This record gives sequence, C-alpha cells and structure tokens, in this order.
Amino acid sequence: MYICLCNAVTTHDIRREVADGVRGFVDLQARTGCSDCCGTCESEARTVLARAIDEHATALPAFVQVA
Repeated sequence: MYICLCNAVTTHDIRREVADGVRGFVDLQARTGCSDCCGTCESEARTVLARAIDEHATALPAFVQVA
C-alpha cells in the first residue's frame, strides 16, 4: 500500500528500510523522502515505521525460521 503518494513510498519500502537498519523517522525521511513534501502521510508513515520496527525486533533470525 502506498503511504507517501508524493514520493511513491509504500509499506514494503518502509519495511525494507527497517530491515536495512532504519530505526527513526528522520532516517526514514532521509532514505525515502517520505513525508518531506506535503506532510499528509506523516502520521501513517510513523505508524507503519513503528510496527515494522516491532515486527523486525520480534522476528526470528533467517537461519532459525521454518520454511
């Protein structure tokens, strides 16, 4: 789902950035441009980012996961 229409940032993009080490909204903006134009998406982007960070923190390492 698109979160930031101005910069075409999706939930997948945000999750990928979290997997690559993003842990804060300022870092997300720097890497994706999310919410740096009109700002309408900021609330939703912050929510998606927080959820992605929580999910990433509780996920099993790839070598432990069952296929």
